[in-house]
Amino acid sequence: MTEINLREQYPEIYKTDCIITVPDEVAELMRECDRKEATYRRRTYYHRAQYSLDRGDSIEYEAVFLSVSPEEVYERKVTMEQLHAAIASLPDKQAKRLTAHYFLGMSKAEIARAEGVHKSQVTRSINHALAALEKYLKNLR
Repeated sequence: MTEINLREQYPEIYKTDCIITVPDEVAELMRECDRKEATYRRRTYYHRAQYSLDRGDSIEYEAVFLSVSPEEVYERKVTMEQLHAAIASLPDKQAKRLTAHYFLGMSKAEIARAEGVHKSQVTRSINHALAALEKYLKNLR
């Protein structure tokens, strides 16, 4: 049997010492809970997570899944169509390099290695493609 002080466990309830005797299993379980709470506090402090989105009032759902209006859906569709048209207007090499870098996530060095050219050629080609895209999209407006 182990003696515990309820004032240490529940300071907001017990203002004076209240010592009780509990079985060893209960005392160990209480110590385990204390350790888990301390670990949780350290983890939230370390990650600067001073609040939780795990509540049941759908805060996290609204924060993650924003409802999109029909106008926004249409605007995104038109924008994507314009972007695809602009990329299609580029020379073949520029379009492939731009797509590989920005959409497939390949580095310029990887693209250069795959094509057997120097990285500076790929960089120059992508920069020219971006300038051409900017000019094409400005003319649409």
